[in-house]
Amino acid sequence: MIAYLGTGLLGSNFVRAMLKRDIQVQVWNRTYEKAKALEQYGAIAFEDIKKAVANVSVIHLTLKDDASVDEVLDKIADTILPGTIIIDHTTTSAKGAVKRTADWANKGFFYQHAPVFMGPKNALESTGFMLVSGNQDLIARLRTDLSLMTGKLLNFGEEVGKAAALKLVGNSFLVAFTVGLSDAYTLAQSHDVSVEEMLTLFGSWNPAATTITDRLNKISEHNFNPPSWELNMARKDTQLFMNAVSDAGKELTVIPTIAKRMDKFIAAGHGNEDWTIISSEI
Repeated sequence: MIAYLGTGLLGSNFVRAMLKRDIQVQVWNRTYEKAKALEQYGAIAFEDIKKAVANVSVIHLTLKDDASVDEVLDKIADTILPGTIIIDHTTTSAKGAVKRTADWANKGFFYQHAPVFMGPKNALESTGFMLVSGNQDLIARLRTDLSLMTGKLLNFGEEVGKAAALKLVGNSFLVAFTVGLSDAYTLAQSHDVSVEEMLTLFGSWNPAATTITDRLNKISEHNFNPPSWELNMARKDTQLFMNAVSDAGKELTVIPTIAKRMDKFIAAGHGNEDWTIISSEI
C-alpha cells in the first residue's frame, strides 16, 4: 500500500496509472473532492491526511513548492512508520531538497526528490522524464518502480539536490523558449505567415534539435571564433524583426532587450564574433 499526497492534474494521473498496474493507493488532497474523484478508479480517498498515510511504506508527493511540501510533511511526521520512503515529485529549490533529505534522514525516514518533465497526459501514459540524484542505494531500490512511472529515468549521481537544480535549469529554458516562440509568432503575424506555414517550417527544420548542443558548447567554452553567425549580421536581422512588427502595429517581448545587449557587445568591438558572445560578460 502506498499513499499519494497532492492529486491535482499531475498527481491524479500518476495515481490512475498506478491503479492500472494494480497498486493500492491511498490519496489525499487539500481539496478533498479532487481526492474523492479518484475512488471511481479504485483509489481510497481520505480527508484526514494522517489516515491517508497510516500503515504505508511509500509516500509520493506532488505539491506546489517548498513551503507546501514542508507543511504537509510536518503534518504526518508523527504518523508515518520508521523507514518510510518519501518520494517528492514537486518542483522545488535545490536547497530545499538538500535540507529535506538530511532532515528526514535524521528522523529515520528516506526522502528522495524526483522531479519530472511530464504533463498530466505523460503521467497517465507513463511517458516523459523523471530526474533523481542522491543516495544511490536508495535510487537502486526505487529504480524499477520509478521507471514504471515515466518514459525515462535520469540519474544524475550522488549529489543531493542536483536533480532539483537540473529541473529548474530545464524549466528556465522552457520559459525562455516559449516567450521566444511567442515573439516568432508575432513576427509571423506581421508578415501574414500562417501557423500552418510555421509548422511546415519547424516540422522540417528543427532548430531546437540541431543547434542547442552547438550553442551550449560555444557558451560554456567561450568559443566565439570562427563565427557561424556574426553578431553584426544577427543584429541586422534583429532590427528587421522589430521593424516589421512595429510596422504591423504589434510589439515583441524579448527581442528588443536582446537587441540592446547586442548593441553593447558591438560597441565593445565584438561585432565580427559569433553572436552567442552576448551570453558572456563584456
